[in-house]
Amino acid sequence: MSESAASAAAALLDRIQAPEGGGREIPDAATRDVIGRAPVHSVTHLDRAIARAKAAQPGWETLGHEERSALLVAAADAIDAHAEALAHLLSREQGKPLNGPNARFELGACSAWLRTNAATVLDPQVLVDDETLHAELVYKAVGVVGAIGPWNWPLMITIWQIGPSLRMGNTVVAKPSEYTPLSVLALLAVINDVLPADVLIGVSGDREVGARLASHPDIDKIMFTGSTATGRRIIESSAGNLARLTLELGGNDAGIVLPGTDVTAIAEDLFWGAFINTGQTCAALKRLYVHDSVYDEVVDALAGIAASVPIGNGLDENNVLGPLQNRAQFDIVSRLVEEAKSRGARVVTGGEAAPELGELFYRPTIVADIDNDAALVQEEQFGPALPVIRYSDVDEAFALANAVEVGLGASVWSSDPDAAREVATRMQSGTVWINSHGGLHPMVPFGGVKSSGYGLEFGVEGLKSVAVSQVVSGPGRTAQA
Repeated sequence: MSESAASAAAALLDRIQAPEGGGREIPDAATRDVIGRAPVHSVTHLDRAIARAKAAQPGWETLGHEERSALLVAAADAIDAHAEALAHLLSREQGKPLNGPNARFELGACSAWLRTNAATVLDPQVLVDDETLHAELVYKAVGVVGAIGPWNWPLMITIWQIGPSLRMGNTVVAKPSEYTPLSVLALLAVINDVLPADVLIGVSGDREVGARLASHPDIDKIMFTGSTATGRRIIESSAGNLARLTLELGGNDAGIVLPGTDVTAIAEDLFWGAFINTGQTCAALKRLYVHDSVYDEVVDALAGIAASVPIGNGLDENNVLGPLQNRAQFDIVSRLVEEAKSRGARVVTGGEAAPELGELFYRPTIVADIDNDAALVQEEQFGPALPVIRYSDVDEAFALANAVEVGLGASVWSSDPDAAREVATRMQSGTVWINSHGGLHPMVPFGGVKSSGYGLEFGVEGLKSVAVSQVVSGPGRTAQA
């Protein structure tokens, strides 16, 4: 990372952080040095922000799709112009390295998703068009959207929430995670350089602010990405205002490697399906079921990659894995791996902290010969530790994969993609990938089933999710004639 990018990041930080002596200190995930001070907004501040967003919404909707789309493209251009500075700040605050599928990748996704939101067409749907009746289904703005983001992909997921919302004529009040507020507020500042006033407002605060956002009577839609437990609280909080909800909640994604699979061909994709962002990804591969015939080969291949992948401070251009973002998550990973060890599971590589790298670094870990009922299998680890479970019967593997309360993503791996596709729908998950895991496309809908939430994001379905439908019904062709 160049000095100019670091200077530009510092300039962005100066625009959004709290005045000296105020706010809350935010640490560098790798070094634990203080990056800056995040504003700590109150519920009163939030109420004022929502009032401003509500007042701005009719004018924003009146601009029309074409002009709003042009402004989203301008926002994407602004992100591209500040991408290196934003990546620098993101790498420090979240911990992910600049290179690999990490910080620079995340900034590229922000721009790409905004451009896709701008270009996606959502035409009225003609329901009936005959001699007696012409009926159409049209889509209008919901109103004010409350966007509550996570700390693992803070910029990209914020764009997933605000991009379609703005495109459909809504205004947005966005609350970042308390762990990663600085990079999100910097992103919003860059976008707001091209948007009209009060169309997009960032509010940085604690859980009390988040709860008020979900329950506020002037919030018409909530978009939330985070834990299932918090999602349930948001459902309860939103009952009073009947806000519409899109909830992308916890996952414990399973992958199944079918008999006879060419391990060499899939090993690299298997590894990154699990370890992208140091395993801190909602739709990462978190449990891997492997057939007896290829079990040892898969374990050895994954362990070899895990032992050799560069890990360290994200600002080092050579690294592609970083630390856990926060102490609470580090402790969860440590606990789950230690419990697996105590049950007799075999740690093939890793299985311990890396204190020489920093306080929150944990070595990439492959755990083999582990029982399916181990906590590392049954709980979402959200970190760099992958349990590999042996199976001999394919029906049993699918039963074990589905025997959890969540269902975000899943994958099937085989040298015969057609055979994998035939069985893929047996997975109880919102998305099933074939010979990959976790890849997303801005035009392909994404969402969970069971306790992984509800509602779809991305593409045409994503635009519909931040709109209200209206039927316009009138005379048919005969009556018009």
